[in-house]
Amino acid sequence: MTTANTPVLHPDLTSAQRDCLDSLPLTGNHVVSGQPGSGKSLLAAHRAVHLSLTGRPTFLISRSNLLRQLLRGTLQGLTVPGAPVDAATGHTWIHRHFGHDAPRAEDGWFDWTELTRRAAATLGEDDGATPHLVIDEGQDLPQGFYRLVRLAAASVTVFADECQRLTETNSTLAEITDALGRSTARVEITGNHRNTREIVSLAEHFRTGGSRPAIPLRSGALPVVRHYAAVKDLADDIATMAGRQPRQRIGVIVNRLPTAADLMRRLERAGLAHEPQLYSSAASSGRYRDLDLARPGVVLVHRASAKGLDFDTVVIADAESDSADDPTSATLRMAYYVMITRARERLVLAWQGSRLPRHLEGLEGWVRTR
Repeated sequence: MTTANTPVLHPDLTSAQRDCLDSLPLTGNHVVSGQPGSGKSLLAAHRAVHLSLTGRPTFLISRSNLLRQLLRGTLQGLTVPGAPVDAATGHTWIHRHFGHDAPRAEDGWFDWTELTRRAAATLGEDDGATPHLVIDEGQDLPQGFYRLVRLAAASVTVFADECQRLTETNSTLAEITDALGRSTARVEITGNHRNTREIVSLAEHFRTGGSRPAIPLRSGALPVVRHYAAVKDLADDIATMAGRQPRQRIGVIVNRLPTAADLMRRLERAGLAHEPQLYSSAASSGRYRDLDLARPGVVLVHRASAKGLDFDTVVIADAESDSADDPTSATLRMAYYVMITRARERLVLAWQGSRLPRHLEGLEGWVRTR
């Protein structure tokens, strides 16, 4: 079995990304941190391909099913014949490894203590089948998961950014490292290859914790804070954006599911060049569960499923839904930090009502108001 680094050249990586990838041995546990736009998801896919060449089963894991779909698409262009990588959610991998009767906990996850006991009991029994695990957006998985995979995996590589922790069962970089063991190596990938400097500057207003990220050199339009009298006006504006840029991807991020359903109905009647897509975590299969995130057009997603995604244009559709929240709340600020940094080129923060939401006040100089 190969244990040294395997030189697989991928021309779509920057020199910094390639250096990061090449610095990771094919053994041991590693935590790779980086700001939004640094290429963590792309590196996670490349890392999984590298590890698959050792001959062990290799899984690329995320918490979000929508991110899993995106990662699966990325892997299709990278996987080496004879060395497949399986993209899976954390829940799916647990069921595959421990069976569908794996004991559950009240928080919707699993009984980590019992699963860790089972993993310890079978440690070393079938070493060749022990998998490599690569985890994207690893801050969204609980500490119990990492204490488990420390025993259940041959190696664990985690890509994470603790400034993007949106779930109730999340972990800091220090907690992930501690759960994986003292020998876990820490690596940081720098740079932002997604956003414009205007978008990053606005995101900085909402960032909580962490070191100040690099500001991109690429410049673009100022983000827009826009008032809409009704959902109809918002839908009309989104349809106009899609008509002007038919080859681009527009991500509409919502907080309220009724808003998403209303927008979807209106956009379906708008005669767009590409049929709009809506993701629902409640759907078990079909058009609202399995999306084509690579094609142009409008995609509507709840903010809980937006992490790891990116779009040419992002519309945060119902900012007024946060009006009652404390604008200094770390949870609220982190949510907007994540949503804002999904945008590659253009960003619209949309709101309805009679008063500008408090968390959108004081943004003069960072945004245009319409």
